Amino acid sequence: MKLSRRLRRLAVLGFLLLPALPASTRAQQVDYERSRITVISKQMNVPMEATFKKFTVKIAFDPKEPAAGEVRVDIDVGSFDIGQRDFNDEARTRDWFDVQAFPSAKFVSSGIRAVGSGRFEARGPLTIKGRTHEVVVPFSVGTDRVARIYEGTVAIHRLEYEIGEGVWKDTDTIADKVQIKFRIVVAGVPANS
Repeated sequence: MKLSRRLRRLAVLGFLLLPALPASTRAQQVDYERSRITVISKQMNVPMEATFKKFTVKIAFDPKEPAAGEVRVDIDVGSFDIGQRDFNDEARTRDWFDVQAFPSAKFVSSGIRAVGSGRFEARGPLTIKGRTHEVVVPFSVGTDRVARIYEGTVAIHRLEYEIGEGVWKDTDTIADKVQIKFRIVVAGVPANS
């Protein structure tokens, strides 16, 4: 009986303390209509931009407490779209993303730190096509009237992930360095937070 009362009190106390957590450190609602993930590569030294049409982002972040933040990004690599059907189909093959065997790319933060003036870095493993490498993702945090906006660019080397095998390993045709750009809009976070 005494134990039961004690447990009830602890449960009530926990429930009362939950709203005291800042809303911005809880999981935030991504506005996918306004969010984008793009990839920029160079083909024969000409920049080419493609988008990933499907992705999910789970983010819990407070700029005042970056070390407590968490980010997880899952990209459906089969949603790659460079604007030409033939190229899109080629990107799904074994030589490129091998969508049948590896349908998604993932990033999970293992730590976030402030680097000054509204800028931050998220560190963690990036897995593409079954290959995992540690990356540092620089990003900024801004706001508009109704949302918080996370923007950044991370450079990777496609050959480290075996993207573009066979004849496509030739970096004179398609550069090894690729930029992944993102703009993630989180709805419902007060503009002054």
